[in-house]
Amino acid sequence: MRKNLMIIAAAALGLASCKGGFKQGAGGMLYNIRTDKAGPTIKPGDFISLNLILKTDGDSVLGSTYELGRPVPQIMEKETRKGDVSSAFLLLSEGDSATVKLAIDSMFKKGAPRPPGIKGKYLVYEIKVEKVIPRGNQTDPVFQAHVTDYFKAQSEIIKKKEPAQIKKYIEDKKLQLTTTPSGLQYKINTPGSGPNVAKGDTAVVNYTGRLLNGKLFDTSIQSDAKSDPKIFDPRRKYEPIKVPVGEGRVIAGWDEGLLLMNKGSKATFVIPSNIGYGEQGYPPRIGSFAPITFEVELLQIIKPDPNAPKPVQQPGMPQVR
Repeated sequence: MRKNLMIIAAAALGLASCKGGFKQGAGGMLYNIRTDKAGPTIKPGDFISLNLILKTDGDSVLGSTYELGRPVPQIMEKETRKGDVSSAFLLLSEGDSATVKLAIDSMFKKGAPRPPGIKGKYLVYEIKVEKVIPRGNQTDPVFQAHVTDYFKAQSEIIKKKEPAQIKKYIEDKKLQLTTTPSGLQYKINTPGSGPNVAKGDTAVVNYTGRLLNGKLFDTSIQSDAKSDPKIFDPRRKYEPIKVPVGEGRVIAGWDEGLLLMNKGSKATFVIPSNIGYGEQGYPPRIGSFAPITFEVELLQIIKPDPNAPKPVQQPGMPQVR
């Protein structure tokens, strides 16, 4: 009987050492390769494209490349820090998927506070290796050409999906929208009074912007921001913003949409990427070729002062804020 108990105890210890199917890597990293495809493992210098979900061990999602609609690319570093998630990539090959756990306390300097919202013992990475382009003995121009071709192909795939995404969103929401020649789709939900905004006016607006999956990415309204702890910033002053209309100071979809509104009106905008944030998106919240939607309320129209000096246009992509 004693011998049997010893065997059972040894088996229990063996199971515990596996940590529920996880193996222990360098630096205390825990990993579990869920899908193991045939093929060479990733090597330093290789180009890799990964889909990642980052969450706490309580399954609270902190970030996901799937929300952006495209995997994250990188060149595999020649040296990785022990216990860093990138060291787990070297265990994988194209098509593999894995779960990696990193102890939260080991990721921050001793005595440093954890970022807000991060609870539990581990940060958990769900990893899917979408593409590997081996560096091998290729010259830099040849290697970079292969990487460029991959990016172009991925962009075309994402771009072609956009019209169907917009169509499905409108059908699912049963929206009755008007479409302009640029592709902007809009509805004036609450009519205002007086003349519409004109080019050169400054529109004072409240807004809430979302991806078509309902994910909030920005708002001027505090109660809306508080609905998503990852968006809410207690340091920010949530208040209406002032938008000079027709000067390219905001995305083209806004410049066009605001001209359709008058004081007191409320509108819905569905904005395709060609008049939104385009191919580059607005990382980390808006992905490449991502259609977006806004709820906008026009609170006030400020007419231009003919004696005021003209503002200097700053270079860069126009954006909401």
